[in-house]
Amino acid sequence: MKAAFAHPSSSTLSPRAPFIGVARHRIPTDGEGVTTLAAFSQCPLQCAYCLNPQCASPEKAHFHFTPQELLERVKVDHLYFLATGGGICFGGGEPCLRSDFIAEFHRLMPSEWHLYIETSLAVGPQHIETLAPLIDHWFIDVKDLHPDIYRRYTQHDIAPLMHNLLLLKELGLQDRCTLRLPLIPDYNDETLRAESQQQLEEMGFTHFDLFQYIVRN
Repeated sequence: MKAAFAHPSSSTLSPRAPFIGVARHRIPTDGEGVTTLAAFSQCPLQCAYCLNPQCASPEKAHFHFTPQELLERVKVDHLYFLATGGGICFGGGEPCLRSDFIAEFHRLMPSEWHLYIETSLAVGPQHIETLAPLIDHWFIDVKDLHPDIYRRYTQHDIAPLMHNLLLLKELGLQDRCTLRLPLIPDYNDETLRAESQQQLEEMGFTHFDLFQYIVRN
């Protein structure tokens, strides 16, 4: 079977976006089947235990791709995606900041691929509205729903996260979301995490990833 890959005209090519890396053959950390993680640079949060501090600024990006150029790079695994029900996961950094890029990539990619996203939802709602019809599953890094803990840990207000969680609820997408709730040393505990989970369950979310940050000096 020959894959059908769309090719935009030169007049419609999107600008390049900054990436810190593209990782192939991830099983099954970023969605179903074999996935490729495309990690953008740039993030609005300043988390105390950030795993990818190089994402803080687009100036630290290792690569720059247009949607078409990224497609050319990742389509080598087309048959793996078809055989396993896999596809592309956009992470970072904060991929929702690049909603237009992802929308264009979605237009170009084969329809059989699945699209996943790892996000903090710390963006304007217009980005979520753009992506909602396109994403097969959302992996949402909630951190903690207590506003004071969230602000101390991320250096960011919790309002965008809460607004976008409610937006996903209003769109009926709770079953397409996995919410990540970590134990964060020096910031929360089991009781506080349980309170966050209960609040999310009351919003209709049912899929959770509970784990503990391992802090290495």
